[in-house]
Amino acid sequence: IIIGFIAPSITKLGKNVSRILGVAVLLAYVSSIGAAFFSMFSGYAIIPNLSIATSVEGLKELPEVVFQLDIPQIMPVMSALVLSVLLGLACVWAKADSIAHLLDEFQRIVLSIVTRIVIPLLPVFIATTFCALAYEGTITKQLPVFLIVVLIVIVGHYIWLAVLYGIAGAYAGKNPLKVIRHYGPAYLTAVGTMSSAATLAVALQCANKAVPPLRRDMVSFGIPLFANIHLCGSVLTEVFFVMTISQMLYGAMPSMGTMILFCLLLGVFAIGAPGVPGGTVMASLGLITGVLGFDATGTALVLTIFALQDSFGTACNVTGDGALSLFMSGYVRKKGIEESEEHVELFNASDETKLGIGYDQSEKAAELSSE
Repeated sequence: IIIGFIAPSITKLGKNVSRILGVAVLLAYVSSIGAAFFSMFSGYAIIPNLSIATSVEGLKELPEVVFQLDIPQIMPVMSALVLSVLLGLACVWAKADSIAHLLDEFQRIVLSIVTRIVIPLLPVFIATTFCALAYEGTITKQLPVFLIVVLIVIVGHYIWLAVLYGIAGAYAGKNPLKVIRHYGPAYLTAVGTMSSAATLAVALQCANKAVPPLRRDMVSFGIPLFANIHLCGSVLTEVFFVMTISQMLYGAMPSMGTMILFCLLLGVFAIGAPGVPGGTVMASLGLITGVLGFDATGTALVLTIFALQDSFGTACNVTGDGALSLFMSGYVRKKGIEESEEHVELFNASDETKLGIGYDQSEKAAELSSE
């Protein structure tokens, strides 16, 4: 999905590609560190007033799997992301029209797989994930321990989403409610999958329903990209949790200077973290031990509580991508960057030609010739 969407989208952006890609990455970083600082200041104000006990014992082991079929990914998520960006940029720089057309065909192939296989299987995957959590006792045994902290973090997610959509709507001059009202399915899917990458197909579907005010080329370019580099909800969550656990285990929160350094570095690590369950906290374990000085017990507790609410952090990440796409849509309009007429319309199941399924290439050639 990442290669099939990002690389062709970059080739369609033409000479503007480097600037647009730079703006997108900068937006993701600013949003992430903004969420981190918001969480940090909230932590200093709220955590001293909390009294939380911890207990993570007594979880039930899952039964031995009778039959398991492992289908490993062809490459890691970040490898796919880097390959997509470099491939798209190189096609533009080298004016490799043949490869660009090949990537366009590949995008339609991926769309067919997503709409016919991935999306129908997602409900089954979500249901079995919740069954496993319920059997282990994760939901019943861990939730009471950190309930207050988790609720505070979830409220923080909603506040940060309101800030993001407010800023994006003001910049683009569009009503942000016209975007966020379509994100319900993506939010719920992210709660079940706990993975931005696994929710990508649904997020694309939701974002395309918000066209306009979103621009379709910014949707197919921005949503897959932001799914892997924009993890504002996970960053917000991790900052608040490490401050809480530091207070629990060590009797004090980290100093302001230490937390500022942690937040700035965490924004970089979030861009490089995979959009998979626990990707942000796993990528930043070095920061937790190196910058904050957590021992094995503290690190284990961070992983435990983060896993407890990871679904809501992921849902915030995915929903926030819509705000950044709205900002990008406003940016390209203000800069007078025109939308490519060849751009493939995504996830409009009512019109197979728009999905590229069974699309007659001779008809496309005739259309381009007449233009």
